[in-house]
Amino acid sequence: MLITLCYLYLWARWGRRPAALVRTTVRRLRASRCSFAFCGAAAQPRDSRVCLSSGGRVFCVCESQSIDDLNKWALVLVSPLILEAEHIAFVTESIWVQGENLQRPSSSSETIVKWSDCCLPLACRPGNPYQLIARASVDDFSELGVAFMEDRLQMANGLIPQKIVLHLQDSALKELKDQATNKPAHILQPSPKSAFEGEPDTGIMEHVGRDDPKVPGSEPTQGQGGASGSEPAGESDRGEGSADLCHLHLSSCHECLELENSTIESIRFASAEDIPDLPYDPSGTVEGVADAVGPEREGRRTNITGKAPNILLYVGSDSQEALDRFQQVRSALADCVDPDSYILYHLSGQSALRDPWSDNCVLLVIATRESVSKDLYQKFMAYLSQGGKVLGLSSSFTFAGLQLTSKGALQETVQNLVFSKADQSQVKLSVLSSGCTYEEGPGEQLSLGKLQGHLENEDKDRLIVQVPFGTRGGEAVLCQVHLELPPSSSTVQTEEDFNLLKCSNIRRYEVLKEILTTLGLSCDMKQVPALTPLHLLLAAEEMRDPLMQWLEKCVDAGGVIKSSKLSLKFVPSYTSEIEVTPTSLPVVTDMMAFSSENFNLEIYRQNLQTKQLGKVILFAEVTSTTMNLLDGLMFEMPQEMGLIAIAVRQTQGKGRGRNAWLSPEGCAISTLLVSIPLRSPLGQRIPFVQHLMSLAVVEAVKSIPGYQDINLRVKWPNDIYYSNLMKLGGVLVNSTLMGETFYILIGCGFNVTNSNPTICINDLITEYNKEHGAQLEPLRADCLIARTVTVMENLISTFQDEGPNGVLPLYYKHWVHSAQQVRLGSAEGPKVWIVGLDDSGFLQVHQEDGQVVTVHPDGNSFDMLRNLIIPKQQ
Repeated sequence: MLITLCYLYLWARWGRRPAALVRTTVRRLRASRCSFAFCGAAAQPRDSRVCLSSGGRVFCVCESQSIDDLNKWALVLVSPLILEAEHIAFVTESIWVQGENLQRPSSSSETIVKWSDCCLPLACRPGNPYQLIARASVDDFSELGVAFMEDRLQMANGLIPQKIVLHLQDSALKELKDQATNKPAHILQPSPKSAFEGEPDTGIMEHVGRDDPKVPGSEPTQGQGGASGSEPAGESDRGEGSADLCHLHLSSCHECLELENSTIESIRFASAEDIPDLPYDPSGTVEGVADAVGPEREGRRTNITGKAPNILLYVGSDSQEALDRFQQVRSALADCVDPDSYILYHLSGQSALRDPWSDNCVLLVIATRESVSKDLYQKFMAYLSQGGKVLGLSSSFTFAGLQLTSKGALQETVQNLVFSKADQSQVKLSVLSSGCTYEEGPGEQLSLGKLQGHLENEDKDRLIVQVPFGTRGGEAVLCQVHLELPPSSSTVQTEEDFNLLKCSNIRRYEVLKEILTTLGLSCDMKQVPALTPLHLLLAAEEMRDPLMQWLEKCVDAGGVIKSSKLSLKFVPSYTSEIEVTPTSLPVVTDMMAFSSENFNLEIYRQNLQTKQLGKVILFAEVTSTTMNLLDGLMFEMPQEMGLIAIAVRQTQGKGRGRNAWLSPEGCAISTLLVSIPLRSPLGQRIPFVQHLMSLAVVEAVKSIPGYQDINLRVKWPNDIYYSNLMKLGGVLVNSTLMGETFYILIGCGFNVTNSNPTICINDLITEYNKEHGAQLEPLRADCLIARTVTVMENLISTFQDEGPNGVLPLYYKHWVHSAQQVRLGSAEGPKVWIVGLDDSGFLQVHQEDGQVVTVHPDGNSFDMLRNLIIPKQQ
């Protein structure tokens, strides 16, 4: 030991880098009975020898450590805990930090190291400190240890690492495994607070049984893991300690986005749930829209020209900065009002003085910090006196005794705003302040409207005011918050500010629409777009002849394949005389004539590297739901042809139960057909399918060279998240068992280019480029769909070969729940710690009394905003 310490001293003395010192020390002593520890100097183990000291933290050598109270540990993986060559096991001790003291990245210029990127969790012991046993290669452990020493190690969910102790021998791991194996499993009993009792949702697991002539024999009963029928002995029998599970829907969580409080039009850019089914209008026209621009209001100015009312945007001088500001304001307003009802024009200073613009202007938007000239000011006030409406966005324009006061401390900073709506309800959100506030002038007594917004500070600085003017209904809403700027604006400098603004982006649109509605505009949702025909496309040309031969055998005399949900009529080309409805769709088979601005078949082909999945494509620009498109083909088409349905937009996408899922342009929308043998590892654990698809989306992005640090995560049971902040996609799985095969439709939608009002993948890329000075290219939906299908096929193959532990290390690397504390049922429910997934793919949680219970996705959802596992409302 003394010789080793001398050797280490010499290396440290002559300037070896800490990583090399740690790595070499670990390699030399890993086979001995010595242990190592990274910790604060005050927490140094007794009789230990310090090898390296930095910033109040030490790396020291001590006696081998043992594991205390084995019965309090819960396994994360279900396989034997056997260390591979060149791997070591260690314990990380962390403490919880909540609220404003949550861990933030170090100010060090060196890269933050994420704990989950360096190691694989094996077992956990909840409490304070929270302890995790993990394994890592020597190199990864060395990187992790040095990051701890330099305060660059980042844990998840408010955990701050305090101590890292290694190493544990295989005998200790075996003892832990044996202890966990012998512990009786506990049952999470259904209760009114934790889950709803009732019949299973037949829309999730459909079984073709006795009444269907395709399947002989009686209808099997549903078993664990979603498998139905008589399961093979030894594989489905979990043993005496098998836990009963609370049945739930396969439901995506949307609470943290507060989508349940949003209207359909505010969700039209996001993959969302709880949108009522939309009636189908076969006319699909926009006639009459301009005749019903919005509700009539007292004092509203009348449009006498018959043209669509103009929204005029004045942004100051004709500089490039002003033109950029015009685009920003125009984009924000276009997301709120229907362009078929309003036209947004740039109003230059010359036009404002020369042209009769006020005759056909329903709203004047003033968005410039420049002073308004006297002549222009008179024009604007004359428009107000005639009953005009004005919206000021971070503008110097004021009237009626209202004054602007500059506060440097507020300039271009993110602040908390309380906004009062016309009905006196309040909206709280994070906003980007201009740095100015509104105050009444000396001796002025203003009569303000109901809309107002003030900061949550001691002065309650007033940033939004509604000011009536004149006797003809004129009014203005003046704002000193940047409602026109998206969170990705260059004005937003830090990741923390970006996160705050993105989390409030839906509420930003809510405030903006409330203002526009108060000023007399209609913010009703755009008309549902007309459905379009399908196109039959191939990812591989060699499949053309077999596919056409199969079609000739399967279609009826009219070229139609019928199913219980829709009819597909295969035609060589499409003409306007052919009807397109949700239940009757033409399928164009002439692939040479296919062209789309939103889907590039060649890009899809280049990125699809599968043996089977995703080879035959049914593509639509607009369809009701991709989940129905494969209904008539999924049981008939040979499995090797690999069906997938892809749409640019869908109007009645399927969510859980009776929910709908409205997905606009910019989402990657698809339904993939996968067939899984019942008597296979995945066939016995069907709940894993949703986890694999969520993981495939994340890996589709992060496996691209250079994109590995884009902060995409998976959330139980089937969502794709930006960090642990915002949802940007979800997965829905419907399974049907026929004979010995599961036919599984995997619906998947995630935001790629549609930034507002939530977030998309290209937003994350833009922010990454800004923060790291990188030049990553934005991604396309067609590319990511193909990459997702490719990753999905590889994950399925790995799972079938190696079982759950073939994919869980990658899943845990990307999921958001590591060491997360949650409550079951309600805010007053029992507190538990999330452990991981069990052998069936269900969530395991560790209760305060040491019991490990299981929750699975058939009626519960995960409220990320409040850290609750709650019953899904029916």
